[in-house]
Order: sequence, then structure tokens, then C-alpha cells
Amino acid sequence: MRNAQPKQSEYIEGNGFIAEVIRTNRIKSADIRVEEGAVSVVVPQALALDRIDQLLRDKKQWINDKIVLHRGASPVSEKRYVSGESFSYLGRNYRLKLSRGKYTPVKLVQGRLLVTMPNGKKEAHMTRNALMRWFKHNAERKLQEKVERYAPIVGVEPKGLGIKSFKSRWGSCSSKGKIDLNWKIIMAPNRIVDYVVVHELCHLKHHDHSPKFWQQVERVIPDYQNCKEWLKVNGSGLGV
Repeated sequence: MRNAQPKQSEYIEGNGFIAEVIRTNRIKSADIRVEEGAVSVVVPQALALDRIDQLLRDKKQWINDKIVLHRGASPVSEKRYVSGESFSYLGRNYRLKLSRGKYTPVKLVQGRLLVTMPNGKKEAHMTRNALMRWFKHNAERKLQEKVERYAPIVGVEPKGLGIKSFKSRWGSCSSKGKIDLNWKIIMAPNRIVDYVVVHELCHLKHHDHSPKFWQQVERVIPDYQNCKEWLKVNGSGLGV
């Protein structure tokens, strides 16, 4: 079930946003997406950067309208996205460090989350979106590893794994055997992440929350009730 290794990402600076370029052989025309305020453009493998840049310029107003709409609909955050603030990854807090220069993806350097933004770009939402991309990319990698680790223990073979943004759940399981996991769970302690992964894998055997389902979960995560309680108390605080 292992996914192919992702290629090096490309980024284009727009007016008030940074767009991630995702190349694929699966499509013949470009598709611009604004998800949770982060901009990405999915394009055919060989499409030239100048063509992509022009497409983003043509759609600049639509993109910015979408970003503003998301910011208006999002809960007010206590974060200011300034150097020194902490963000949790697998239960451990890392301090944010802002740097000015050519945009580069977030890097974890000496225990700090280094965000490099173009000179003069101080918009908090751009820093937030850079962080969110980092968390999502790491969620894809880490959750894949955990699914591959626990699937044989549970005794199932998932048909696929998706990383999604859910408002009120940590995962889901389809009747076709695919599981989806909320990327925000990657901010929780390792044991909690394990529980969520095992929970969804167990749904491949029991598509309900019957006693047999919970017995299956308990066989792998004996303290699952503590994990459930942790999520109940702390889950709403997970997010960038």
C-alpha cells in the first residue's frame, strides 16, 4: 500500500499568497484549489512555470476572495504567528522562528520550525498556511508509516489512505476499505495518534462501535479509554 515518494514541491509567490505547484500525469488541464486558506495548483507534469504563473495572475481576485472567505469563517485563533510561539508535533512543542528571504517550505531546524517568507511579507495567514502545509505533508508520511505498522497487527489490508480536513471527526472508513485520517491528529502525542489509526483500521473489521469493535481496539491499544478521554478534553485545541 506504500505510496510513491513525492517529488520536490515548487512554489510561486502571488499577491498575498504562496501557491504550491503539484505536478501529475493524471490531468490534462490546471486546477486551482484553495483549501483552509492554502493555495495549490495541480497541473500537468510538463506545464511551464511561466504558464502556471500567468494562470495564477488571471485568477488572483478569485483566489484572494477565497482566502478572505476562509479567514472570515474560521474560528478566532489565539496564535499571532510570530517568532517564539510554540506548535505541537506528535505531542512535542516546537518554537516558531520567522526569517526573511526567498520563500522556502517550513523546516525543522535545531528544535525550531523555521518559516522563511519574502521580504516585506508579514501577513500572518501566509505564515499559518506555510505551517499547515508542513503539518499536512508530515501527516501524510507519518500516518502512512503507522497504518503500515498496525494493519498487520489488526489483521486488515486497507485499500488506501487519505489525509483530510474534518471539522468534527478524526477519521473515517469507507465500505470499500479505504480509510481517511484528519491531518490535525499529527499534533497530538504519539500514543493518541496510534489510537486513532488503530480505531479506523478496526472499522475494516467492524463497521460500528459494538462491543466486538472495542474489544478489537483494546487488543492493540489496552489504554484506549484514556486516549478517548484525552481527545475529548484536548482535541479541540489541535490545529495550526
